[in-house]
Amino acid sequence: MQPKQVPEHLPAGSPDPGTTLTKAVMRAAGFLGISQAGVANVLGISTASVSRMASGGYVLDAHRKEWEFGVLFVRLFRSLDAILGHSDQARLWLANENLALGGKPLDLIRTTEGLVRVVHYLDATRGRV
Repeated sequence: MQPKQVPEHLPAGSPDPGTTLTKAVMRAAGFLGISQAGVANVLGISTASVSRMASGGYVLDAHRKEWEFGVLFVRLFRSLDAILGHSDQARLWLANENLALGGKPLDLIRTTEGLVRVVHYLDATRGRV
């Protein structure tokens, strides 16, 4: 297996975008208390792949849907962090029923439509803060 090369449009010494996004997804999941199985559901990949992500053996691929879902997941985390900060409030918000969204955000983000709805809801809320 050949080492990943940094795309030509990035300056020399720049970290690989796939590695950066993969680490960001795993850190966000850790802060939000989302299990590897939960991350696998959000990204649409196997739990084994997420386990390899956690150990550095798998990197999200920019040419697959998992990349887009990873970007949305990190965006969700960043919005929650901006609104609620690094506290248990974000975990509580995800786990509890949300009338505006029509369900628990943690359940909703397991589908593409739900993930997009939750991110849009948070973006709108964040815009008012």
